[in-house]
Amino acid sequence: MSPSESTINSPWYIKASAALLLVTLLIYGMIAAKAVLVPLLFAIFFAILLSPLCGKLESWKFPRILAAILSLLTGLAVIAGGVIFFYSQLSGFVEDADQIQSRISDIFNQFYSFLSPYLDTDPEMYLENVEAYIVDLVRGNFESLSKGVVSAASTITLIFLIPVYVVLILLFRGFLKEFIIRMFADGDPEKMQLLIDNVKSVVQYYILGMLMVICILALLNSTMLLILGVKHAVFFGVFAAVLNIIPFVGPLIGSILPIGYALLTTDSLLIPALVLLGFYIIQLFEGNLFTPAIVGRQVSMNPLVTLLAIFIGAQIWGLVGMILFIPAGAVLKVIFDEVDSLKPLGFLLGKADAHEQNKSSLAQKVRSITDKMTKQNEGSGATKTDDVSEIKAKKNADTSKKGH
Repeated sequence: MSPSESTINSPWYIKASAALLLVTLLIYGMIAAKAVLVPLLFAIFFAILLSPLCGKLESWKFPRILAAILSLLTGLAVIAGGVIFFYSQLSGFVEDADQIQSRISDIFNQFYSFLSPYLDTDPEMYLENVEAYIVDLVRGNFESLSKGVVSAASTITLIFLIPVYVVLILLFRGFLKEFIIRMFADGDPEKMQLLIDNVKSVVQYYILGMLMVICILALLNSTMLLILGVKHAVFFGVFAAVLNIIPFVGPLIGSILPIGYALLTTDSLLIPALVLLGFYIIQLFEGNLFTPAIVGRQVSMNPLVTLLAIFIGAQIWGLVGMILFIPAGAVLKVIFDEVDSLKPLGFLLGKADAHEQNKSSLAQKVRSITDKMTKQNEGSGATKTDDVSEIKAKKNADTSKKGH
């Protein structure tokens, strides 16, 4: 009896122990090899995103090394633009710090004036303590956030290797693809090559689709906040759009920040209420129209699994793990969906539509529009699949003719 057959026929507790040992060793290896894996994973994702641009430049007769470098510089320019934007926007909050603190004091004074006629004891002392606690809490959170960002950046000691990795992966992407085919083909290289191409295209489609959704949400959020007259509307809109990659928690945090800022900087409760309503409507269209139509349901991850991935990534690699584990989970889902024996795991990572009947009528109407768009895309995808099958059949026919 072979070792694989003996493992299959083993009792359940032996299988569970082996799986637990494997997971433990995997987590320990990820923690121990953090300095190597983190920049390498960043480089792989960047290379996947930049490979279409690199291929386009190569088709224009650019040398491979020059095409890889130009693709890398393009990606770095986009990242640098985002960093400069957030830094310029954050600097504006420093000017509003005194105004926000005075506004908090006014709110507590109004609250004290409202409570004093109904209370026998003087609540001023307690309110002052609560006010001081809130101010200290806000300042402490900002300090903790800044320290966390700095420590996360300092832990990536090999971050300067990421551009080198990206260029090398773009240069040797054909060589690496051939290695994977020879390593895992198992006698069927054509099937493995189709699997690699499918995984690569779907991953690119997923990441670029998420970026498109973020851009659309940033535009809608910023426009809504500008119309309502909220200061720093563009920053709040972009910040809420970026946090949208985290299901449930991200949109909540992204909407609470501008709502609280509007509450502190305006004299009316109508503006914060309208901000809340605007974010609700935008999130309604995002969850039922934008993400399913642009990203596609076949690569949409389960919110519960996404939250677990974020939590596990934070425990293993900290803030960097929270960033990397979301696209890594999407990659695993795509691979699971393509391998027959792993399709149940792909189903587990995907979204479930069992709660569809509990949605509002507006959400169901928006989802019906998305269903029509998705069916059209699936039809075009089926046509492409048929074309690939025809080409493959012609190749086999030509090969058989040459053999005769």
